[in-house]
Formats: sequence, structure tokens, C-alpha cells
Amino acid sequence: MPAPTIHVRIISPQQLILDTEAVSVSSKNVQGNFDILPQHANFITLVENTPIVIRTERQKPLTFKFPLAIILTRENKVDIYTYIQPKFS
Repeated sequence: MPAPTIHVRIISPQQLILDTEAVSVSSKNVQGNFDILPQHANFITLVENTPIVIRTERQKPLTFKFPLAIILTRENKVDIYTYIQPKFS
């Protein structure tokens, strides 16, 4: 049986950077480390110059780093809004 997933998109004004299903999204804000899992409560936060790690079922973790990003979680979806192209690691 496949693991539950959450739909993740990374969106900039120029393009849709990522559109995938994931088992978790992890990063750090001013309050500390956090993880977003399937069926997570509504959540919004700012992330500055900190890796955002997206774990999918089949691939190794995808890591993105933006100078500034807004992470919005609602209805089993995570939208990450940024205005700059990511630095991949």
C-alpha cells in the first residue's frame, strides 16, 4: 500500500518550478524546524535562506533554497511561493 502523500507546488511569477506528490516537506522558520505531512492542518510561514526538503516516495529528497519563500498549506496541498529561481543542492 503506498504511503499517503501531499501535493506540492513551487511557484514563481516566471514559472511553475515543481509540481509533485510528496510524503513530507521540511524546513526551518524563525520558530524552529518543522515538517509538513499529509493531512496537515492549515499552516503559513516565511522561510528565508533555508533549505526546503521535499521527500517523494520514489526519489531521493529534493532540496531547494530561496532567499525568501512563503509556504502555504491547506486542503492537503503545499504551495511554495517565491520570486527567484532556486539554488539546487
